[in-house]
Amino acid sequence: MVYVVLTIHVIVSLTLIFLVLLHSGRGGGLSDMFGGGLGASAAGSTVVEKNLDRLTVVCGLIFTFTTITLALILDI
Repeated sequence: MVYVVLTIHVIVSLTLIFLVLLHSGRGGGLSDMFGGGLGASAAGSTVVEKNLDRLTVVCGLIFTFTTITLALILDI
């Protein structure tokens, strides 16, 4: 059980790092590479950025859940 949760935790951690790095900063980011630039914005953000935000939130929630689960399993 611990190894399954730990494996999910590591995968989600790496995915979360990747998704955060994709977010655009002040000067644009890697999300511009996937259709986020040059006037393609609707109401300030593109569909790609909205989906990226959703994926990041979901990964953050899974990361939180696996962290709490590991803490409870390992009795920390």
